[in-house]
Amino acid sequence: MPENIPRNFEEGLKEIIADVIGRDPQELKPDADFWKDLGVDSIKAIEITVAIERKYKISIRDEQIPKITNVGQAIEIVKLALEKKNAP
Repeated sequence: MPENIPRNFEEGLKEIIADVIGRDPQELKPDADFWKDLGVDSIKAIEITVAIERKYKISIRDEQIPKITNVGQAIEIVKLALEKKNAP
């Protein structure tokens, strides 16, 4: 993982998501579908996005949000945003 991304990044991201949806972070497998498996609705999706943006001081474009359908995709999108933010 690039040096500009915290070592415990994935665990931290799962904790944010779990806190918003009221689940245990251990339940959040990479292929867990937000809508079908985790019961996330559009309001929760926005809450998750805002919490992630605040924690990592990044911006996720509104048009990206509907495309993030599982935990693994959320990790990748945030990882890319962090890399872009920290690029020289």
